[in-house]
Amino acid sequence: MNVRFAVLACSTMLLAACATQPEPLQGEYNPITPREAAATDSTGATVRWGGRIVSVEPLSNRTCFEMISGSLTSSARPYWGSDDTGGRFLACRTGFYDPAVFERNREVTFIGRIDGYENRRIGQYDYRFPRVEADVVYLWPQREMVDVIYPYPAPWPWWGWW
Repeated sequence: MNVRFAVLACSTMLLAACATQPEPLQGEYNPITPREAAATDSTGATVRWGGRIVSVEPLSNRTCFEMISGSLTSSARPYWGSDDTGGRFLACRTGFYDPAVFERNREVTFIGRIDGYENRRIGQYDYRFPRVEADVVYLWPQREMVDVIYPYPAPWPWWGWW
């Protein structure tokens, strides 16, 4: 009996270790990207999208975010491994979100439903933005830039020291 309990407890801990997403971001969502959503009609799809803030527009009863999409890691945090993005999107949520806190280039993940599209200009280009009515707005802590200083190599001949 104790062995079964120990196996069950270990299994539960291992499964819990795999759930690295913050609680509000957990779940299964439509895997469509903002670029794909802009090319098709995906109105009504529930999505989890994230990226960097381009601009924040506080309106009278809600705040809208213009975002440049990035791939999400297993923790649902935007990942910037290449210059290829998943497109742009708009995310709106009821309430006031301060542009001084939600400033340009901060990373945010949204969960919500695609409720339509909006055409805007980026420079001289007309761009079709999918618009998400967000249920969750998750602002990630800022990443700190760290200089990694390697110690001097050991004086081994194969490392070039003689």
